[in-house]
Amino acid sequence: MKTREVKIINQHLEDEMEVWGYQPCVWKMILVGVGAVFSGGLLLLLLYWLPEWGVKGTCTHTSMRDAHTLLLRTTDEFRQWFRARVHVMWAPGRKPFDSLDLQSTAQLPNGDCGISAVHEERQGKFAHRQPAQIHYFTHHSTKYYWNDVIQNFELYKGLEDLKVSCASIQSDHSSGLSKTLQDYRRLFFGENEIAVKVPSLFKLLIKEVLNPFYIFQLFSVILWSAEDYYYYATAIVFMSVISIATSLYTIKKQYVMLHDMVATHSVVRVSVCRGNKDIEQAMSTDLVPGDVIIIPANGIIMPCDAVLIHGTCIVNESMLTGESVPVTKTSLPCSGEDAAWSYKIEEHKRHTLFCGTHVIQTRFYAGELVEAVVVRTGFSTEKGQLVRSILHPKPTDFKLYRDAYLFLLCLVGVAGIGFIYTIVLSIMNKVPAKTIIIESLDIITITVPPALPAAMTAGIVYAQRRLKRVGIFCISPQRINMCGQLNLVCFDKTGTLTEDGLDLWGVQTAVDGSFSPPEADAAEESLVNTAFVACMATCHSLTKIDGELAGDPLDLKMFSATGWILEEPTEEETALHNPIMPTVVRPPKHCVPGANQNDLLTQNMELSELSSCEIGIVRQFPFSSTLQRMSVVVRRLGEKHMNAYLKGAPEVVARLCKQHTVPQSFTDTLETYTKQGFRVIALAHRQLESKLSWHKVQSLTRGLIETNMEFLGLIVMQNKIKEETAGVLRELRQANIRTLMVTGDNMLTAISVARDCGMVRAHERVIIADAAPPKDFHPASITWHYTENPVQTSKDNQTVEMNLEDGMYEQSYHFAVTGRAFAVITEHFPQLIQKLVLKATVFARMAPDQKTQLVEVLQSIDYTVGMCGDGANDCGALKRAHSGISLSELEASVASPFTSTTSNISCVPNLIREGRAAVVTSFCVFKFMALYSIIQYLSVTLLYSILSNLGDFQFLFIDIAIILIIAFTMSLNPAWKELVWRRPPSSLISGPLLCSVLTQIVTCLLFQVLAFLLVRQQSWYEMWTPQSDACNVSRSGLSHSLNVTSPHDHKNIKNYENTTLFYVSSFQYLAVAIIFSKGKPFRQPSYKNWPFMLSCIGLYTFLLLIMLYPVPAIDSFLEIVCVPHDWRVTLVIIVTVNAAVSFMLEILIVDIILRRLVFRSNQRVNRPTERSSAATPQEAHDRWGPSFLSWLFCQTNKPPRVLYMHLALELQDAADWPPRPSTVTYASDPQSRISAPL
Repeated sequence: MKTREVKIINQHLEDEMEVWGYQPCVWKMILVGVGAVFSGGLLLLLLYWLPEWGVKGTCTHTSMRDAHTLLLRTTDEFRQWFRARVHVMWAPGRKPFDSLDLQSTAQLPNGDCGISAVHEERQGKFAHRQPAQIHYFTHHSTKYYWNDVIQNFELYKGLEDLKVSCASIQSDHSSGLSKTLQDYRRLFFGENEIAVKVPSLFKLLIKEVLNPFYIFQLFSVILWSAEDYYYYATAIVFMSVISIATSLYTIKKQYVMLHDMVATHSVVRVSVCRGNKDIEQAMSTDLVPGDVIIIPANGIIMPCDAVLIHGTCIVNESMLTGESVPVTKTSLPCSGEDAAWSYKIEEHKRHTLFCGTHVIQTRFYAGELVEAVVVRTGFSTEKGQLVRSILHPKPTDFKLYRDAYLFLLCLVGVAGIGFIYTIVLSIMNKVPAKTIIIESLDIITITVPPALPAAMTAGIVYAQRRLKRVGIFCISPQRINMCGQLNLVCFDKTGTLTEDGLDLWGVQTAVDGSFSPPEADAAEESLVNTAFVACMATCHSLTKIDGELAGDPLDLKMFSATGWILEEPTEEETALHNPIMPTVVRPPKHCVPGANQNDLLTQNMELSELSSCEIGIVRQFPFSSTLQRMSVVVRRLGEKHMNAYLKGAPEVVARLCKQHTVPQSFTDTLETYTKQGFRVIALAHRQLESKLSWHKVQSLTRGLIETNMEFLGLIVMQNKIKEETAGVLRELRQANIRTLMVTGDNMLTAISVARDCGMVRAHERVIIADAAPPKDFHPASITWHYTENPVQTSKDNQTVEMNLEDGMYEQSYHFAVTGRAFAVITEHFPQLIQKLVLKATVFARMAPDQKTQLVEVLQSIDYTVGMCGDGANDCGALKRAHSGISLSELEASVASPFTSTTSNISCVPNLIREGRAAVVTSFCVFKFMALYSIIQYLSVTLLYSILSNLGDFQFLFIDIAIILIIAFTMSLNPAWKELVWRRPPSSLISGPLLCSVLTQIVTCLLFQVLAFLLVRQQSWYEMWTPQSDACNVSRSGLSHSLNVTSPHDHKNIKNYENTTLFYVSSFQYLAVAIIFSKGKPFRQPSYKNWPFMLSCIGLYTFLLLIMLYPVPAIDSFLEIVCVPHDWRVTLVIIVTVNAAVSFMLEILIVDIILRRLVFRSNQRVNRPTERSSAATPQEAHDRWGPSFLSWLFCQTNKPPRVLYMHLALELQDAADWPPRPSTVTYASDPQSRISAPL
C-alpha cells in the first residue's frame, strides 16, 4: 500500500483524508460475482460493509489522473474508509476564477454530473474554443476537482481561494459579475443551496436492514424456522419490525426537521449587481462567489456568506452562536495597512454576513446602496458546514463501544468452541447431518444476544429524557456517555461564572496625567460636557430595534449610566443628505447646565446649548476580541473638527496613548481594582484634523485612528459572581474534576474571580507566566511572576505538594496565562505547553480560536474535557470539547452538543451525574446481556450432551418475559443525587469488570453442572417418557437400569435434566440482573427503580409458584415435566445458595478486594515516597496482602495509563519546577531551563 500513489486532500484540516485511485477490473468483478452466487449474497454484503475490500476486490490500482473510483481514508484516530466515483464535466476553463474571453463564452455548456459527451452548445460561438475535461468527485456534500498543476484533487471554497486583499475586493470585485461569468462559476460551485435531501422510506429501510445486526437476526430467524422454533422466530421478527419501524420513524423525523430548519428562508429573491452597473432581481440559488448583492434596508435572512463593501448592518447571529445580542457589521477596509491584508473569513468576521443570520437593519449612504460581495455559497458557508457536521458526524470516540466489539468477538470465540463441541458430540452419537448443522449454528445465535443493541441504547434514551426535564437539551445523545468520563471542565467567565449584566461601580477620570478621585455617578452635572462622558455615550455598538435599545450588555449598562439619549435617522432622513446621516446622542434636557431657568431668553440659550451637546457618530470600528478594543469617529454639532473615541482593555488602551497622558499610578490603580474582581475598561480620546471630510473618514483604517490618543480614565464595572457558582465548583472539586477559567477579561480580574468562587483556594499561590515573543535578536522568553498570597506572603521556599492518591493531586500553586503568552509559549516553547496546562487554572485575554487550541492541548494529554460557555465566542471550543454545554435560551443550538436553558453552571453537575449514570447503566446492561448469553449457552451445551435442548416456549419465556423486561427496566435507575470523587470505569476490558463477569460465569457453570449431575443421581431418575410419573412413583420401584436409553422424539425436550436446568437458569438470570444493577455511587439504588423491582418480584414469585406448586397448563406450555416435591425443595436450596454465592463474590472479590486493595493501592505504589523505604515491620506486614494480590493481577508498578498522570509524576521529582519567582526562561535554551533571575 505504501508504494502506491497516495494523495492527501484537505491537508492540515479537520477532515484531512488520504486518497488512492482505482479503475474497474473485469476478472475481479467476475470472481466477485461468482463468489456472491455461491455465498448466497453474503460476499456482496461483506464488500458493502467494508468499502476498502469492496474497491480492492473489484478494481485495480491506477494513477489518480486516470481513476474511475477513489478510495478515501480519514487520517484521524477513526481511520474511516469511503469510496467515491469520479465524474467528468466539460467547461471552457479549468478553474472557477479563470478569466474567459467573453465573446467566445457568450454561451456555455451546461456541465455534467456524470461521464458524458460534449454538449451541443460547443457548436456556433463556442465551437472554436476547445472545452476542458474536468474530473471531480463528491464526498459528504462537497465537490473536489482535479488540478493538473498540483496533480491532486482540490476543494474550491469560494472567493478566499484567490487569496485577495481587502483592498482588492473593494476595487476589483465590487462591480459584480456578468451573467456569462456567473453561469461559468456555477459549473464549479453549483446551485447556492444547502440541500438536505430527505431519503425515501424505501432507501432508509434498505440501509437499516443491511445493518450487520439485522442480517444476523435474519440468519437466526431462518435457522430457528428450520428448527421449527416458529413462535420464538415470530417474536424476534415482531421485535425487529418494531425496532426497524421506530428507527425509521426517528431517522425520517430528524431528516425532515433538519430539512425544514435549513429550508426556512434559504431561497429568497435578491438584487444582484451586474458588471455594467445594472441591477436585476434573481433567485438566491443562482448566486456564486464574486456576485455583488444589495442588502435591503428592511433586512434579509442571508442566503450565503458575503462580505460588506458599502454600508453597515445590524445582524442577529443567534442561529450560529446561540447568542441573540445584535452584532454590528461594518464595511471592509479599503485603504491603509488593514486593507493590504488577505481576506479571511475567520479574521474578518466583523465585516462578514454569514448564511442563515438575520440582517435586522442597514445603514447606508445617500445614493449608495448597502452592498456585499458573495464569498461562499452552499455547503461551503458557515451554515453549510454546520449542516454537514450534523449530516455526517464523526464517530463517538468512546472506549465502551470499542471494547463492546472486542467483548462480542470473545463471545463469538466462545460460540466457536460450542460449535465444534456440538459437531463432535453429534457425530459421535450418529446424529443426522441436518440436525448437526442446525444445532451447531444454533449455538452461535444463542451466544450473541439479538436484543443487545436495543438494550444498550435504552440507558442513553432514558438519560436524555431526564436531562430534558431539567432543561438540558441534547443534539448528540451518544455524547451523554462521554459526560460520565469528564475529568476537567473549562468555564467562560462573564455570563457563565459571573452575572451576565455588569453594574457600574464608578468612574475615575484622568486630568493632566493624574487620576481624579473616583465618582460613583457618570451622569453628574460636572461631567456632562467632558470628553470622558462623550466617550461613554458614543463608543458603543448600540442600535434601536422596534424603538428599544439593543446591543452588548456592557454597552447598554455603560450608555444608560450617562443618562444620554440615542436617536437614529429614518430612511427618509438618510435619503435627504449627501453624506451619511449619523446616529446622534445627546444629553437629556435637565442635564444641560442652566436648564432650570424659565425665562424666554434662557430657554433659547438652553436650546442652543442642548444643540451644542449633540454628537453624531460618523464612523464605527466594532469591538474586536482579537484587538480587545473598539473605537468611533464622532462630530459634535457646531464644531468643524471630528474626534475619535476609544475604549478597551486598559493595558491595550494605555499602549495606544501618549505616555504623558497616562497617569503614573495607572498600573497600581488598575491592579487595585482588578484584584478586587472589578472589570475595568479604559477610555481615550483624540482630536482629528479639521481637514478630514465625512467621506474621507469612511476610508480611514482603524490603525490610523487608534494612535496618539489622550488617556481619559477608567470605567469600573462590578461583575458579580452568580450565587450557584461557588457551590458548583466546590462540588466538582470534591468529585475529582478539575476546573479552569478561560476568559477574554483582564488577568488580575480573572484571578480575583477565581479566588472568590473557590477555583483557586486561599492558601494556593498563583504564578503568572508572562511570555514575550522574539524581538531585536533577543529570543522568546517567559517571566514567572508570583502573585501575593492572601494568606502567606513569603515568596521563597515554595512547597509544592502533589498527592496522586485516587488519581487526584492537591496542588499548592496554579499557573495563570494570558492569550498573548499562550500564543508565544505554543509557538516557541512547545515542550513546556503540556507542563503548563497541567497546573494552569486561569487563562485570561484568550481569543476565541485560542480557547479551541487550549481544549486541543488538554485533550492531547488525555483529559476528557468539558466546556461551558455562552455560545458566542466559545463556539469552536464548545464543539471541539468532548462535551460542550451552551447556556442559551434556545432549546437546541448547533453551537454545542448540549444546550441548557438554566442560566448558571448548575447544569454541569447535572450533566455529569446523568452521564455517569448512563455509563454505568451501559456497563450493567452489557454485563447482564453477556451473562444471559453465557448462561443460556451453558444450559444448551449441557443438554446437547444428552441430545436434548431447551423448548421453543422455554426460549420464548426466557428471552421475552425475563431478559427483555429486565434489560429495559434495569436502565431506569436515576442518577445518584451527588457527585463522588470516583469516576465510573471507561473500559469493559478492565480488571474489576472482567473479574466480575468471570466469577459470575464460573458460579453459574458450577451450579448448573451441580444440578445437572444431582438430578441424574436421584433414586427416582429415569429416562422420561409420556407415561413417567416421578411425582407419585415410589422410590423402591425404580429401576436404575433404565437410565441410559435413546430418546423417544427427535427433539427430546421433555426430560428431568431440561426441567432442572430451566428452573436453575431462570433464577440465575434474575440473580445476575440484581447483582449487576448497582446503585450508589453513580445511580440511585435499585429499590427506587420500581418498574425493575416489580418485574423482579413478579418473576421470582411466578417461578417459585410454578416450581413448588406446579400448574399442569403452564407445565404443558413450557414443556416442563413433573418432578418430586423433595427435588423441588432441593432446587429452591440450590438457587438460593447460588444467588448468595454470586452476591458474596461480587461484593467481596470485585468491590472490596480488587477495587479497594489492588487497583487503588496500585496508585499508591506508583507514587514514589520517601517513607516507603523506612516502613516499619508492622506496616510491611499489613501491606503483604495487597502487594500479593497486585502481583497476582499484574498490577505491580504499572505506570499510569493517561499522559497527564505521567507528567504529574515527572514534575513531582523535578527540582526546577515550578520556576522560582522572578526568573526568566529563554527559548534559546534547548531544555528551556530557567537561565537568569531578574
